[in-house]
Amino acid sequence: MPLMTTDHTAAPERVHPATTTGERQALEQWLEFHRATLATKCAGLTDEQLRTASVPPSDLNLLGLVRHMAEVERGWFRKVLAGEEAKWIYATDEDYDRDIHTIEGDTYEEAFATWQAEIAHARTLAEGHSLDDLGASAHHRTGDLINLRWIYLHMIEEYARHNGHADLIRERIDGATGS
Repeated sequence: MPLMTTDHTAAPERVHPATTTGERQALEQWLEFHRATLATKCAGLTDEQLRTASVPPSDLNLLGLVRHMAEVERGWFRKVLAGEEAKWIYATDEDYDRDIHTIEGDTYEEAFATWQAEIAHARTLAEGHSLDDLGASAHHRTGDLINLRWIYLHMIEEYARHNGHADLIRERIDGATGS
């Protein structure tokens, strides 16, 4: 798997998924593509710009999306797939959406490092499972057991949806558009 650069100010190289590969490789390549897309949308911006909300009354911002995706990676791979009792990174009892609710002092450097650590751990956990392997823990809302294939598909959907948000937020910040 391609690793994203540790230089969070530079846009990572996005590798387009192969068109003639097997199922697992296709799922992993699309997930990596979407992970890199979010990093690309954040590249070159200051912390203040990254905390810039989309459109009032929403407080959705790029820094919050990165923090949210760190939580999502943790939730699906650590908690559901591996059954780890990992605590949430940003969510609190007082503010379950603290990942999205950024404040001055929340930095992209910290969020990016946390997100990349969760991605690295997710890759390691997934390596030990087939697509048909069920996660060690049931989904906290539905009680359903979920296989790795479903987790990959959900992660691709989650990133794709939020990358659409990131597109609009980035355009609002500096006019940058693109895939």
